[in-house]
Amino acid sequence: METATAPAAFSDWLAGAGIPESRLGSEQLNVLQAAYRFRQAQGSDYYSMRILGHFLLHARCGLKVARVARLLGISRPTASRQQALSSRQAIQQAHHRMDGKPKGKLLPRFAGPIAAFLVKRPDASRAELIDHVEATFGTRVSRVALYKFLKRYGLDRIAEPAAATPPPRPQEPLAAAVIPAPLVPAGVTAPPLSTRAPSTPGRSC
Repeated sequence: METATAPAAFSDWLAGAGIPESRLGSEQLNVLQAAYRFRQAQGSDYYSMRILGHFLLHARCGLKVARVARLLGISRPTASRQQALSSRQAIQQAHHRMDGKPKGKLLPRFAGPIAAFLVKRPDASRAELIDHVEATFGTRVSRVALYKFLKRYGLDRIAEPAAATPPPRPQEPLAAAVIPAPLVPAGVTAPPLSTRAPSTPGRSC
């Protein structure tokens, strides 16, 4: 859905769609005035116009599909296909379209805020992260671009559980110390278990 910037005046919006304001009933006029205020407040991005179109196609205020299509800047067959969708299907289709046609790219300065989001929401899905990036930076990116960005800055490991630390090994008992037997000169017998060295007789006169 390619849309132009919202016109400055309500009458210009109607004139651009080829809808004479004088031929609108009071109910149709009220609905379209509210739709115009919504467009002025939310802008003309794909999501806003898709929500607005879904409302106008199901408001049952007597607006023909061709008129709604001209107001939204889409073809009548496209408007007819959108009219057949439920609200859930319309949102899912919008997500699929935007995932397939990203409009922006991830910049290095996004890494910090994205890391903070992942630390706070480690269980967040990739779709939730994509929505967070769009809401924060106004940039819609694909899953592939997001994956490459997370991997480049090491953010793909934030949500991974920390590696388990192996339990400490029990200390093995120290082996009994072996005390070597004292060296005894040949021909001299030391008393058993004696810690004193054998006495040497004094020099005789």
